[in-house]
Amino acid sequence: MSQVIIKNTLLSVFVLLLSFGVVAQEGSESVEEVLDPILLEKLKNIKTMEQLLEITKTDSITTGMINKEREDKFLSARDRQRELLEEAKIRLNQEEERSVRLQKEFEDNEKVLEDIGETLRIRIGNFGELFGVVRQVAGEAIATVKNSLVSIQYPGREEALAALAETRNLPNINQMKGLIVTMLEEMTKSGNVERFNSQVILPGGSISDAEVVRIGVFNAITENFFLKFIPETQSLQVLARHPARRFRSLADDLFDLEDGYTTMAVDPSRGQILGLLIQAPGIGERINQGGIVGFIIIFIGLLGLILSGWRLKFLKDEGDAINRQLKSDQASDDNALGRILSVFSQNQDVDPESLELKIDEAILREVPKLEKFHSIIKVFAAIAPLLGLLGTVVGMIVTFQALTLFGTGDPKLMAGGISQALVTTMLGLIVAIPLVFLHSVLTSWSGSLIEIIEEQSAGLIARNAGKK
Repeated sequence: MSQVIIKNTLLSVFVLLLSFGVVAQEGSESVEEVLDPILLEKLKNIKTMEQLLEITKTDSITTGMINKEREDKFLSARDRQRELLEEAKIRLNQEEERSVRLQKEFEDNEKVLEDIGETLRIRIGNFGELFGVVRQVAGEAIATVKNSLVSIQYPGREEALAALAETRNLPNINQMKGLIVTMLEEMTKSGNVERFNSQVILPGGSISDAEVVRIGVFNAITENFFLKFIPETQSLQVLARHPARRFRSLADDLFDLEDGYTTMAVDPSRGQILGLLIQAPGIGERINQGGIVGFIIIFIGLLGLILSGWRLKFLKDEGDAINRQLKSDQASDDNALGRILSVFSQNQDVDPESLELKIDEAILREVPKLEKFHSIIKVFAAIAPLLGLLGTVVGMIVTFQALTLFGTGDPKLMAGGISQALVTTMLGLIVAIPLVFLHSVLTSWSGSLIEIIEEQSAGLIARNAGKK
């Protein structure tokens, strides 16, 4: 029994020693993981103390060899780490020396830059202000050049000006010369009439190559068209609507001119006046603005003019015939006086009272012929402005209704409505004024003819009464 206890005790001590030696090297592993399985099997099969002693000796040698090998590896790794540490210290020293050297170079360069900057400031002197003015002028000239019609013929000038205006360095002599050349070119070309080829945007949106005539910086024309300059896109566009024919004829004469001088209307506002002329409504648009009332006024005016023209021709022919009758002793039926003379010739034998009545009757028959349609023309002249006033009132009612719906935020809305409302008044006055004048002429002319007839009739009656 005692032997068994001793055996187990020694076995436990042996295993503990082995485990301690191994765990000292690999502390996280278990005994079963550290010990050799074969050794464990031998330990389990120990029967006697001699066997335990033999196994202990054998394993002690093996463990020593393992520990020696591990110790050698550790020492080798420690030496390698020491070498790496020394290399790192050497590199650190080298970098520190390099840092000190670079810092010194940086400080030296700073001093050199300060010296160079001071020298530059001394040498520049008042040129610094000059260069600032140059950049300012270049910046201001960009808008002028970009909005100039000359840029169509000479594109790309604003890029050089923009580079000069935005530069942070001192401008060189070429840049300053370029600024002067651009400004002189703008001033020179703005007073010239030149012909060149350029792309033109047609009303449909298509682009076409066309010959363009530029009148300074004011107008640009092509064959049969006025052109509009668009600064945003640096392009020329055909106007959707052109000014009056008289302006287009001037443009056509200039476009066809090869040499010499001609008359041309220019737009000093660079397109604003031309835009106003284009926006101004024509005669047809004005008439359409008058509506139904406007058309009625125009119809009355045309009818009155036709009647007035016809009556003027009638009175002229009648006056010429009466004048011929005054120079002739023979009565003619182609005029009022001749017909009255015929009545006198046929009734010379009757008493003076009857003769006077017959002549008065003949005069009464002729007077309506001479005054025919005069009252109608007078009525037309009177009702034309009244119809115009009616159209104005109707238009004002429509305008106020629009103001009620949309408010007074847009003055153009009210101004446009009032303008349309006043069109009928304008038409009424245009019709009434000539009709009043024509009515006065007709009345005066017919009155003079009636006076001649009455005078000659009174003379005939008096002469006949003297004979009897």
